[in-house]
Amino acid sequence: MTASPRYKRILLKISGEALRGDAPYGIDGEAVDRLAGEIAEVQESGVEVCAVVGGGNIFRGSSDAAAGMERATADYIGMLATVMNAVAMQHALERLGKATRVLSALPIAPVCEPYIRRRGQRHLEKGRIVLFAGGTGNPFFTTDTAAALRAAEMGCDALLKGTKVDGIYAADPEIVAGAERFERLSYLEVLSKDLKAMDASAISLARENDIPIVVFSIRKKGGLAAVLDGNGPFTIISDQGCRDGRS
Repeated sequence: MTASPRYKRILLKISGEALRGDAPYGIDGEAVDRLAGEIAEVQESGVEVCAVVGGGNIFRGSSDAAAGMERATADYIGMLATVMNAVAMQHALERLGKATRVLSALPIAPVCEPYIRRRGQRHLEKGRIVLFAGGTGNPFFTTDTAAALRAAEMGCDALLKGTKVDGIYAADPEIVAGAERFERLSYLEVLSKDLKAMDASAISLARENDIPIVVFSIRKKGGLAAVLDGNGPFTIISDQGCRDGRS
């Protein structure tokens, strides 16, 4: 990485699927270790890092696995899955010598700290990596919305969403060959085009707080560091012109 990353404090949103590797479900140790290494690398460059990890590799409240289950109940199970993923990520980061804290919106005292905004800010100021778990603590909200909320509460300079593709496309590029890829979009364009980059509530929250969203491939080795250097393929969602992206 360069000596001057583009952002001082970031929130990284990682899908639960990224932790399962090539397995159909669950947590893959190699995948977690690779992601931990990517996070450790950017943190060592002086970037303050916090993250929200999804739970889709274990349970997804809106999936067929929850068919017939009350939505609120399914969402709480999904929130518990995010705690498991966050603890696994914490273990991998600490094996790399990184001071890490898990703060959960669902209080689970023997496992992690309860989420308190000022506590999270203090951990970041002390150079610790902070993993936010338990979603927002409320059903009917996704981890995308939790990521935008925590990014706003922590005063992050950007929200980086790691996905399986290298940006935002007009259609799924794995299904539609030659689908249009966007380099830059405004928040309203994402909403009006219904691009599904993140939930509408997350996009709106980021817009209200002027937090740029950078969508990139978390599967590509070195992808996170490349984004912070302003290199590599990604899509940026912002209303700030070239300030937050390539000139």
